[in-house]
Amino acid sequence: MSATSPDSAFTFLSQGALIQEFKVAGHNIVQSFPEAKFYKTHNHVYLGETIGRTTNRVKGAELKNLNGRSYKLAVNDGDNPNSLHGGLRGWGKKDFEGPKPVNRNDKEGVQFRYVSQDGEENYPGTVECLVWYTAKMEHGRTILEVEYQVELVGDECEETVVGVTNHSYFQLNPGAPTTEGTIVTLGTDEHLVLDKHQIPTGEIARLPTIPAAGEPFTLDASKPAIDDCLVMDKAAPDSCPLDTRSLPLRTIATISHPNTGLHLEIQSTEPAFQFYTGDGLDIPEAETEKGVRIPSRGKRSGIAIEPSRYVDCAGREEWRGMCKISKGQLWGARSVYRAWKE
Repeated sequence: MSATSPDSAFTFLSQGALIQEFKVAGHNIVQSFPEAKFYKTHNHVYLGETIGRTTNRVKGAELKNLNGRSYKLAVNDGDNPNSLHGGLRGWGKKDFEGPKPVNRNDKEGVQFRYVSQDGEENYPGTVECLVWYTAKMEHGRTILEVEYQVELVGDECEETVVGVTNHSYFQLNPGAPTTEGTIVTLGTDEHLVLDKHQIPTGEIARLPTIPAAGEPFTLDASKPAIDDCLVMDKAAPDSCPLDTRSLPLRTIATISHPNTGLHLEIQSTEPAFQFYTGDGLDIPEAETEKGVRIPSRGKRSGIAIEPSRYVDCAGREEWRGMCKISKGQLWGARSVYRAWKE
């Protein structure tokens, strides 16, 4: 799908409705693989994937007091006893229907659809997920809009929990081994304080490793090391609607790199976002069918910025209003990515 030309274009794959290419002035600014097969064999770090049925972590890999019972989920969070990104084979590992060409809101786009059956990864209820990507050029900027919608369509239960985001890793100095030199400005400096197992304690406080909101900082070879859920809306547990798409867009992050002049601005209707400097990235070398070497990618080779609800809102009952849906309700979210080269 092209915004206007091959130099500003997008490539999506049916697996995980993932973003394979996000080209700006001829540069692909997302970490990717050149062939689809590698997303099945080498993508343990979720490059470009649509994350679901829930995002981020569920404490203790268990949903308690949902439909009057508890649901045990897969434990797949390293040394932590949590469920991560929807389980062992979350939506990023599933084949979606699509891409189906659409015209949405007067913009060229594509639609992906996935039906997650009751009991998949032990989540209750059959749900339908729709993903829309639309593109355009505006004032010299390449714009990608991403929209998610999830509906409980099965009759197996009264309620379930959902959450969807995109897990692209951005690299605005393509070809460099790390993101060193990237200039970052965040829309907030408050985060969910975590316990030793990477689960929120319930406290929201200033993240001490970054400057105040709106002040730029530069990533170097090792710091700051960030893997935190930044909070845009502290009142979200009480006020966040299930479908945030009608809310105003807010700028959650802007990044740029002086070596390339590439810039990226991310806006979202979501109340939070995970910001990850990629310190755990470790993608092994591979080779295409034609013998072309794909170099390995290691620590800090990309930055993940994932608009979302609060971490563990599916597991934490007092936060569950952000992600619990019943029949007749829609869960929705919208994000806009603006990129350009100076």
